Amino acid sequence: MMSSIESEKSVGSPSADENSRVMGLTAVFGLLYFAQGIGEPTEGLIAQPTRSLLRNWGYSADTVTTYMAVLALPWAAKPIYGLLTDFVPIGGSRRRSWLLVTTFITAAALVALFVYTPPAGMALLLLAWLLVATIGVAFSDVVVDALMVEEGQPRGLTGKLQSVQWASMWTATVLTGFVGGLLSQRNLQELGFLIAGVVTAGSFLLVMFVVREPKRQEVQSSNPSAQQVRSATDAARALKDTFRHPAILAIAAFLFLWNFNPFSTTVLYTHMVERMHLSEQFYGTTVTVLAVGSLLASLAYATYCRRVSIIRLVHLSIATGVLATIAYWGLVGPKSALVISFVVGFVYMTATMVQLDLAARLCDLSTAGTTFALLIALTNLAVSLSMVLGGKIYKELAEWKDHTYAFHVLVGIGALSTCCCWFLVPVIRRYYEPASVARLSES
Repeated sequence: MMSSIESEKSVGSPSADENSRVMGLTAVFGLLYFAQGIGEPTEGLIAQPTRSLLRNWGYSADTVTTYMAVLALPWAAKPIYGLLTDFVPIGGSRRRSWLLVTTFITAAALVALFVYTPPAGMALLLLAWLLVATIGVAFSDVVVDALMVEEGQPRGLTGKLQSVQWASMWTATVLTGFVGGLLSQRNLQELGFLIAGVVTAGSFLLVMFVVREPKRQEVQSSNPSAQQVRSATDAARALKDTFRHPAILAIAAFLFLWNFNPFSTTVLYTHMVERMHLSEQFYGTTVTVLAVGSLLASLAYATYCRRVSIIRLVHLSIATGVLATIAYWGLVGPKSALVISFVVGFVYMTATMVQLDLAARLCDLSTAGTTFALLIALTNLAVSLSMVLGGKIYKELAEWKDHTYAFHVLVGIGALSTCCCWFLVPVIRRYYEPASVARLSES
């Protein structure tokens, strides 16, 4: 799909050519995810500056939590983006054209926010611009993930490719944590919009000059073994069969439940800055430390993802998810915050990598964008809903008793909700068999 790389795998090609192709794909995926890590409004460079701006405007913790949850809603619409990139090509292109459109929209919205930064109190206007940028990033993410599944699944490389993508994402977060904290501390939040916009513009140029995709009819004739459905009717049938499969339904339920954790990043931010009286810059440092742990976890996953059975990986994801939550019971000061951030980054990302890899292994290649997007959209929806719930619980418990008590109760609720995922493991074990997955792909 990329320049200097043959568009389709030819039978009997030298292993050196295949290795070169995989390296090229890996580099492009990594760069696109790095740019996404900078530009994404809910967790990227401008996430903390946005929360800080709202807090400076006098908005309460639960309001900021709800605001960020609404901002994250475009991620729940990823199946729509998947349908568009799978079934509505632009000029014969299912991937490259959509990437050009979405990266341009994101860059334009972020630069516009820098040029026309809303005045104090204009939270709805700020939200409108940020929603445009979030839609652009979420759509781009769907297209890149579809490419990852199409290229990685036939080679058994979904785990390794995602390892590189997320390592790149967390490398960006290492930078955004420090810079975002610095911008918030010095009240230079609008500068974050410019930096994020420029980096996203760089990804637009990368797609324009590096990514290459053959016309759809050319793909039809050049690779019959790819099992890609060519008509909208057949593709819709494949999608229907995919989501009737028990393995997919079990994974969908697992992803939703694992990510429905009322203990959210916004609650943590509010508690650390307002209640523990830690500085904005220090909070940004904890984000950087967490990103370092996540980066190491992403790289480590590539070394063992194909050596450990998928069921053991599922157990690992639940256990590490619980650990990543209850670790915050030990949050008492700056030193503990740094240690906990690193540990949480490593164990949480380990769990996330397992889930993403599992979803990628089960996707039908013909509907890769839609299937993977729908599975991951469930995680984003769970995060948004639980974020709102967590903000309200935190406020009510804090008013009833105190903020420390509310914080600790939310940590416990989050850990218990993750533990419930163990009820789904027998279902996953029952249906996740090679023959079952093979039948799913042939449906």
